[in-house]
Amino acid sequence: MSCPICKKPADPAYRPFCSRRCADVDLGRWLGGRYAIPADSPEDLEEAADELSRNPPKPH
Repeated sequence: MSCPICKKPADPAYRPFCSRRCADVDLGRWLGGRYAIPADSPEDLEEAADELSRNPPKPH
C-alpha cells in the first residue's frame, strides 16, 4: 500500500500514511474542507443544519 499523500510506501506506525507529516497533511485537508461529500440538494443542507441545531454534538 502506498501513502495517499506522497505515494511512498506506507509505514505501519502511520498506516495508511508513510509518516506523521503526511498524516497531518491529510488531517489539515479534512479540517480545511478540501474533502467534502456533495449534497444532493440544498434541502439536504438545511435538514442537516436543523438536525444539528436540535441535537448538538456532545463534547468529549
